[in-house]
Amino acid sequence: MFKIVNKKFLNPTVCMMDIEAPFVAAKAEPGQFIILRVDEEGERIPLTVAGFDRKKGLVKIIFQIVGATTEKLKHKEVGEFIQDFVGPLGMATDVSNLKSACVVGGGVGCAIAFPVAKKMFEMGIDVTSIIGFRNKDLIILEDEFKNSANEFHVMTDDGSYGEMGNVCVPLEKMLSSGKKFDKIFAIGPLVMMKFVVQTAKKYNIPCVVSMNPIMIDGTGMCGCCRLMVDGEMKFACVDGPDFDGYKVNFDEMIERNGMYCDFERQAYEETCNLFKKEVK
Repeated sequence: MFKIVNKKFLNPTVCMMDIEAPFVAAKAEPGQFIILRVDEEGERIPLTVAGFDRKKGLVKIIFQIVGATTEKLKHKEVGEFIQDFVGPLGMATDVSNLKSACVVGGGVGCAIAFPVAKKMFEMGIDVTSIIGFRNKDLIILEDEFKNSANEFHVMTDDGSYGEMGNVCVPLEKMLSSGKKFDKIFAIGPLVMMKFVVQTAKKYNIPCVVSMNPIMIDGTGMCGCCRLMVDGEMKFACVDGPDFDGYKVNFDEMIERNGMYCDFERQAYEETCNLFKKEVK
């Protein structure tokens, strides 16, 4: 059992928790993930390590309430426990041999992007961060990104905060004006990452993407996280989650990720109804 030490809502649909998991905290690195179960009857879900405190033995997770399990997790309070918390899993993000980098985060993907930006900034790498959201109310981790970047842009689709437009707008502007990056890291919705990769490719700048598809066991045995990279099948949980964005088949991933939407929506609604009955 793993104790919830801190809990905070970053916006109406995104929650942050610190979990007491000293063995995970001792080894975790940016880019890696954990798999948890809320209770004995729960499903296994992957969540990226959003931060860690090795001295206190804490691992930070940030999750969006979109399905049955995250709805259950949302109702857990400080001092309560979750059943399983396994990790760190996956390959840590490679930030070696870089002098300048651009980190592009979209939506809750910013929870994955921030630890990468923070580590590079602390290493003395020149970091430009671009984060994007649908509107002002959904913004998360703005101050954290701002304090770990040499240049920072926040975008909203509707212009309600920061600059109006998607994350490719400032990226295209910088690259077209001659700004160079050793590498671009894109982390967010599949469609966003696809277009960031297309923008980077025009200027021949390497682009790494973080792929977080459906996962179950986190060891590659179940095959749920398979994706095509440069025409070869890879498994995000053991070969990734980071991949060369130029080589990822985004169209296939976008189609595949939509396969379980109806099922997940039904499970989510059933879980919500269960909590409503408990409240009554």
